[in-house]
Amino acid sequence: MAPPLSDAVVVDVLRRLDRLTAPLVRRLGRPPELPAAERDAWWATRAAQVGAVAGGLPRLAGRLADLLPLQNTVGTAVQSLVVLGVAGEHGVTDPAERVALLSAVLLDRDLPAERVRPLLERVRGSYVEAAFGAREERAGLAGAGRTVWRAARLLGRIDEALDARPKGRLGARALSQLPVVGVLGGYAAEREALRRAARMTAELLEPGRRVTV
Repeated sequence: MAPPLSDAVVVDVLRRLDRLTAPLVRRLGRPPELPAAERDAWWATRAAQVGAVAGGLPRLAGRLADLLPLQNTVGTAVQSLVVLGVAGEHGVTDPAERVALLSAVLLDRDLPAERVRPLLERVRGSYVEAAFGAREERAGLAGAGRTVWRAARLLGRIDEALDARPKGRLGARALSQLPVVGVLGGYAAEREALRRAARMTAELLEPGRRVTV
């Protein structure tokens, strides 16, 4: 049995995930005229609908997707867009707080910002183009796809922890086990999972508030 993942490993991966996906989150940008009360829901629906396609595509392989670090990593990468989008709506810009939020929602792991901050300070160096790709490769729809796949590869380092991420309904997940038509179940399951991720994020940021999405 592999040893449990250390906080340092989790923080390193989620810090890089935040830095990698934050520009894409900004490019997805919801309409600026949207009322504040509807902004969390926008990330849970419209952004989720776009992301669910990428999250459900690995189901073209049916059950084979479960044997590869594919469904969890791609699905989690897409969920991170929604988590960070909702976080931005609530003014969360501190890297330690964003990492703590990603850990809570995606990994169901209690990693307070106070514990994250010193671990961030120990990390030196910058990925920039070596890990994220050249700036021009990150533009447009194709660039968004490359960003999701780079994020998925990054998350492969902690694949064993990704089973804790928000999941879709059981029926859709059962359908997703079938080859080819599994993409339909995968789409439905990932769409619901993204909505749950958005709801969990908003409720973590505003304790006691019930968010309907």
